[in-house]
Amino acid sequence: MKHSSVGHKTWALPGCCIPAESTGEEPAHTSRDEISILNTGESVAAIEIMIYYTDREPVGPYRITVDAKRMRTIRFNDLIDPEAILLAKEFAALLQSDRPVVVQFSRLDTAHGGRDHSTTIAFPVT
Repeated sequence: MKHSSVGHKTWALPGCCIPAESTGEEPAHTSRDEISILNTGESVAAIEIMIYYTDREPVGPYRITVDAKRMRTIRFNDLIDPEAILLAKEFAALLQSDRPVVVQFSRLDTAHGGRDHSTTIAFPVT
């Protein structure tokens, strides 16, 4: 069975906030927000991410790629160019891809000794 590209080119993530504290060994237990991106297409997906805060101007674009017929997980904690995303500060992210992809959002919070993990599909815009 041949798969064509699935997904959307624009995705919104309105409820992000990287926890500032972590417990346990790094990097496995570092508190984080992250996205998993699936590219089922025949070409590399070029993606730009803009970050929106409640009280600052937007930051970005952060540029990433996902190889054809692959998935990639990106920790928001690791996005540092053009600037590191602030910890413990609410933000939203808008992803724009040059080809259809699927985006899942996850948060791991280890601040209080446990491993609270939540996952949801991002909001597909177009």
